[in-house]
Amino acid sequence: MNTDFKILSAVIDELSDMNRYQHLYHKSKHEVPMPSVEILGEIVSTLNKILFPGYFGDSERRPETVKYYIGSYVDSVNKLLSEQIKRGLCFACEDRFPACSDCDIIARNLTLKFIERLPHIKAMLNTDVIAAYNGDPAARNYGETIFCYPSITAVTHYRIAHELVKLDVPLIPRIITEMSHSKTGIDIHPGAQIGEYFFIDHGTGVVIGETSVIGKNVRIYQGVTLGAKSFPLDENGKPIKGIARHPIVEDDVIIYSNATILGRITLGKGAVIGGNMWITNDVASGAKILPEKK
Repeated sequence: MNTDFKILSAVIDELSDMNRYQHLYHKSKHEVPMPSVEILGEIVSTLNKILFPGYFGDSERRPETVKYYIGSYVDSVNKLLSEQIKRGLCFACEDRFPACSDCDIIARNLTLKFIERLPHIKAMLNTDVIAAYNGDPAARNYGETIFCYPSITAVTHYRIAHELVKLDVPLIPRIITEMSHSKTGIDIHPGAQIGEYFFIDHGTGVVIGETSVIGKNVRIYQGVTLGAKSFPLDENGKPIKGIARHPIVEDDVIIYSNATILGRITLGKGAVIGGNMWITNDVASGAKILPEKK
């Protein structure tokens, strides 16, 4: 046995020892594969064709035939998403379901419930497009914001993922928002609650945490963080999951670039937060928090 083979064999043996790398190994339940990032990308692409007809896919379709295109796209989403939700359920399964047939039924039901929410998602995105156009004097028309603005891309992914979170679909929503995160530099956790007429100007470096609550007609700029101030620990020294730890931003608030808002604090209705500010306490309605003049 030559030296090269011995070295390679020893490395392979070590890498194959699952007891040493227990957090890096996944064993699928009942041989069901992991959710497919590629298929989820196809699903989001198809949802864009449904939510923004004429902008994505066949841009030459006529109003009198759009119903048939949308019907075909909805049917495709119904088939593809059901399988991906099933895979997500199996990934997160801790023997909650007696049989795989239960996962099949649950996945189909969750998919139909999600599809029922598509008109709501479309209505919310309509307000976001209006907010982007009204909030940016450089925007020439609504279509430019749909086709070009990273904010609309990120918020579209978020609004899709958020409805899946509300249905308690595991893993899939986070994959969907991370797709847009990698494209746009905008990091919105799918668990955040965001009202209508939401606009992120420029967008790069924005972070919106899981338990953030954002009201109507809120505008934020690049580099803004809505984050947690600290992570409470349990008796074993591990972070406590699921508690409210991110800011509440009420209606009509503007947050300028690179402001950092931390903790479960409230920015009152109509408040304005200047650029580069560090905020860890409540801000009164209508207040303006600006950097000190030198």
